[in-house]
Amino acid sequence: MQKICVINAVGLTQKLLRHAPRLAGLGESKAWKSPVPAVTCTSQATMLTGLKPREHGVVANGWYFRDTAEIRFWQQSNSLIQSEQSIGGKLYEGVETAKMFWWFNQNAPVRWSATPKPHYGCDGSKAFGILDRTDCQLEQSLGPFPFASFWGPKAGLPSTDWIARATAQVMRRNRPQLTLTYLPHLDYDFQRFSEPSMDRVKELDQAAGIVIDAAQDIGAKVIVVSEYGLVPVNKSIAINRELRKAGWLTVRSGPYGEQLMPGESTVFAVVDHQVAHVYIQDPGMHNEVKSFLESLDGIDRVVSPAEIDLDHPRSGELIALAKPDAWFNYYFWLDDRNAPDYARTIDIHRKPGYDPAELFMTSVPRAMVRLAQKKLGFRYRMDVIPLDPSLVRGSHGLCVTGQDGPLIIGPNPPEDMCDFKNYIRGLF
Repeated sequence: MQKICVINAVGLTQKLLRHAPRLAGLGESKAWKSPVPAVTCTSQATMLTGLKPREHGVVANGWYFRDTAEIRFWQQSNSLIQSEQSIGGKLYEGVETAKMFWWFNQNAPVRWSATPKPHYGCDGSKAFGILDRTDCQLEQSLGPFPFASFWGPKAGLPSTDWIARATAQVMRRNRPQLTLTYLPHLDYDFQRFSEPSMDRVKELDQAAGIVIDAAQDIGAKVIVVSEYGLVPVNKSIAINRELRKAGWLTVRSGPYGEQLMPGESTVFAVVDHQVAHVYIQDPGMHNEVKSFLESLDGIDRVVSPAEIDLDHPRSGELIALAKPDAWFNYYFWLDDRNAPDYARTIDIHRKPGYDPAELFMTSVPRAMVRLAQKKLGFRYRMDVIPLDPSLVRGSHGLCVTGQDGPLIIGPNPPEDMCDFKNYIRGLF
């Protein structure tokens, strides 16, 4: 059987490919259609199952869990992908696979895997770490995974380079039938800046070259995919603030700022880049809420989930789609003095929406003081993230095709992300 290596080059587009000669030289490139929302978790679940979001249930990077009345983002359990309708199961089932930093990695039925997984103490402290199930003792051979460059104000090349080198090591030692590796480098500056440097693309290409060399050593065919293309934005939509002003969204005040109470709210939104799931407790309000949202500046359309293949119990009753130059922030407080304490921190799991402001920092000296407090054993709060959504200059989530949308590189590649699973299986 032919060995396959899939490089997920996040954010790579046809327009950017000319700055990545090693990736471009791998074969035919084609723009392909992503699901909506065009975000990491939804796109990867679609590729792995060959199903639409209405079937696999991964309707965003996070959603409202109705049974616990909680909003949860970036959950890692493989069981969150509902693949019962997928013939033959997920892409890697029945195939000796190394899954390197793709999402939904925890408890996935693969032979080898590595994924980020911090340790959490009872006092709220956190120690960085990964789950290494590769038999390669990656952090001993490569050094600790550079978590600070994987997300946050220092997000950049070191994490992508580390993943590439780890993937190469796993491939050469274990010689998997299928390798899935995730290289996130373009996700950072392409959200920070409206015109990011093309040096970032060259750096991604160099990191991908490390994986390509290892694939050639074990006789693996390399396929390249991207989940979405990032587009410039200049407007942020505070949809939850507007819902609060309308009297529909409920908060609780307390010692750590205001907290969103989704179970007590008549209407609230879970936002993810350029797409917002709008949850409505009273079905009789559907038309009223739709008209209200359509009147908000920056919103392009408000649709029913079925119109965009999102009609799944996890979805909101309505889906709001931003205009191409706009995106949704999760802010629900009306005065920054009442913002929840997590708003000024990197806290991807507690925030009730995606927050790209975490890519920025308010003050380096403040961060140094907080790190000193941590090392001395004092209680501290890493309150260094700005409450300024205007800093964000790039986003994604809408179905963008052509030169600015996601791509696939390989022999006779498919035109739709739903066809990816069968495409790869046909190459074995």
